Amino acid sequence: MTDQKQARNATVAVVGAGDYIGAAIAKRFAIEGYAIFAGRRTADKLVPLQQAIEAHGGVCVARGMDARKEEDVAAFLAAAEAHAPLEAVIFNIGGNVNFPLLETTERVFRKVWEMACYSGFLTGREAARLMLPRGKGSIFFTGATASLRGGSGYAAFASAKAGLRMAAQSMARELGPKGIHVAHLVIDAGVDTAFVRERIRARGGDAAVDALPSDALMDPASVAEAYWYMHNQARDAWTFELDLRPFAETW
Repeated sequence: MTDQKQARNATVAVVGAGDYIGAAIAKRFAIEGYAIFAGRRTADKLVPLQQAIEAHGGVCVARGMDARKEEDVAAFLAAAEAHAPLEAVIFNIGGNVNFPLLETTERVFRKVWEMACYSGFLTGREAARLMLPRGKGSIFFTGATASLRGGSGYAAFASAKAGLRMAAQSMARELGPKGIHVAHLVIDAGVDTAFVRERIRARGGDAAVDALPSDALMDPASVAEAYWYMHNQARDAWTFELDLRPFAETW
């Protein structure tokens, strides 16, 4: 991470500022001078991100929140708006689980839907409340392969992510003419995380991991660059959906 540019009078909120994609997005916008409001379930887990941004002269406010709770989402975004005008909101919560259909309990299905779909609706709605009076802003949603197709064992996750995609599309149709850029980004790949590498190792051993080209898995920083690009699109050429995958990914 390089030192930030001149500070802007604007904030960017990341709902689901995890250790990889969420953190990379926060750092990318921080470099451009935005104050970052980072939210995830456990505030302590945000300390490394906050320290990394502040070490390079940026501002990062870390907040613990449950994005499934309306009051938490509203309070988090209102605090970001109170700091400086809220220019972009990124919803980056996953919920990727794999269960055979007969092992998918009601609780699992509901919980995944709440995490990956319902909380996205809450985030988008509350962001719109704050942005509409100014007639500008970006609201971006992180999608997945499951946003487009349901795989075996992914009834809960795929239905939630597909629902998020449709909610985002409805928001884009409604809010776009009012100056709000709503976009959905399909991350159709394994992201280069410790979790993904362990899954590859479990299937094929150390040799499978060692055989991976350096760019066969998606670098979170590359994903963050796509979000920055989308945020800077001119209004006469807005993208609603952008799909990202490494060169080696089959699709």
